[in-house]
Amino acid sequence: MQSHFKVYPVGKVVQTGDKTWIDIDPAFAPALLGIEDFSHLLVLYWFDRNDTTEKRQILQVHPRCDPAKPLRGVFATHAPVRPNLIAACLCRLLEVKGNRLLVDGLDALPDSPVLDIKPYIPPEVSGDKVRLPDWLDMSSGSDPH
Repeated sequence: MQSHFKVYPVGKVVQTGDKTWIDIDPAFAPALLGIEDFSHLLVLYWFDRNDTTEKRQILQVHPRCDPAKPLRGVFATHAPVRPNLIAACLCRLLEVKGNRLLVDGLDALPDSPVLDIKPYIPPEVSGDKVRLPDWLDMSSGSDPH
């Protein structure tokens, strides 16, 4: 099952004051055509600050680093340690300026490599068909990693 893939960033996260931008490489700017029609984006980025051999081998964590929560596999959490350090964040698109996207709610650190951007289209799964574990407290409104 050993395969290798090459993934190339399409841009990076830029922090200017209290604003978060995604700067898209000019070579990929044509791929932004029509993105302004969407209110939200799913941003896939790389947890580059966690990219060590040791952290890639961590397969179980306590969600949100809380030892009171049950130990879970990283595939059952949003933990930033995992075999492949791909992160996904749903954020609000506020403005498009050329190859720059002003976003709100992106939890990536400045200079994080952006791997892909997808427009958010609400899922067809209704809320009554979604199952969540008991340990997950969604009342706080924060990321349950």
